[in-house]
Amino acid sequence: MKVIGLMSGTSGDGVDAALVEIGRRKSNVHVEMVAFHPLPYPRSLQQRILSASVSGTVSELCHLNALLGEWFANAALGVIRAAKLHPKDIDLIGSHGQTVQHLPYGIKDSGVGAIRSTLQIAEPAVIAERTGITTVANFRPRDIAAGGQGAPLTPGVHALLFRHPRRARLIVNLGGISNVTHLPRGSGVKGLVAFDTGPANMVLDGLMARTTNGRTLMDREGRLAGRGKVDGRLLAKLLAHPYLSQAPPKSTGREAFGVKMLDELTGMQQAQQLAIEDLLATCSRWTAEAVGTARRWIHGGLDEVIVGGGGVRNRAVMRHLAEVFTPVPVSTFESHGWDSKALEAVAFAVLAYQTATEQYGNVPSVTGASHPSVLGCIVPNGPGWLSRIRSLHGRK
Repeated sequence: MKVIGLMSGTSGDGVDAALVEIGRRKSNVHVEMVAFHPLPYPRSLQQRILSASVSGTVSELCHLNALLGEWFANAALGVIRAAKLHPKDIDLIGSHGQTVQHLPYGIKDSGVGAIRSTLQIAEPAVIAERTGITTVANFRPRDIAAGGQGAPLTPGVHALLFRHPRRARLIVNLGGISNVTHLPRGSGVKGLVAFDTGPANMVLDGLMARTTNGRTLMDREGRLAGRGKVDGRLLAKLLAHPYLSQAPPKSTGREAFGVKMLDELTGMQQAQQLAIEDLLATCSRWTAEAVGTARRWIHGGLDEVIVGGGGVRNRAVMRHLAEVFTPVPVSTFESHGWDSKALEAVAFAVLAYQTATEQYGNVPSVTGASHPSVLGCIVPNGPGWLSRIRSLHGRK
């Protein structure tokens, strides 16, 4: 099956589209990358998304949901063109959507207890209509309905792509938020531990945007952070953040490490008269140390750390990660045959494949759900879509 995965992370900087071929080799699922196409948002759209995530009106979110459906559809069509294929050659799309709120710990409401919720926009009906391809979306709510946190959902895919019979691996994704998956030696998802560790690009990019009044949205390659010095007093305060000591299952997002955190950081910067280089250096170290907290909850040793996500290009963060995990070697997804930026999009292609072929997509021991679930909602491209999927999957 040829499947497209669409992903936009908490940084809200664009849509990543990955086209993969998924099939079976003996009893194992095999995934192979065909093409990758990133579609950046204009800066103005990114700011609208980030603003709507904090204080958007119903009408703004309604409009953005349809607008981002168009952007996600264009990303899918872009990766099809990159592969020199036609939409009719594609069997399925899996769209993560754009997260605007993630509230996995619950808000008490009258008569029904604590309500946990998550909201991803980018209307899948628009994607299916524009591409003519059956689209699976809204993966997280089913896990939340089953008592889970709706995140992280990529660990099962990490196990599929990176598990090794003789090496225990820690898979690290440095997106807006960082998350880890510990893969013990062996196969399958047995013994897998995974969770969000805390801040990554969200904080670093937010500081750059504030410092430059929006003229610069990232510390490219960690150059400024590389020139700064880690402030020990500020780092100690950051490492005392309660999320870092919280035991998994756990997940987080902009609600904990967004605008409020940036307000606190810039306030501390002014109070301590820190240069932006020193603030970035300190937050880069904080990112690495937060990832390092994973060792509190993993067992059975660790042979290597494999890092991906957009943050892998930040040399300051990567240097700190190498120091935090010494003597365990730290490598990147690229050294194992995968594009660091593409892998989360690949994961949602795999999750869509699992949904369409009636397989469970979540890992309850990771999310905290009461049971495994088939995830997502399906928008068919028309009659006969299910029989087509089943014939490709070798089922009646």
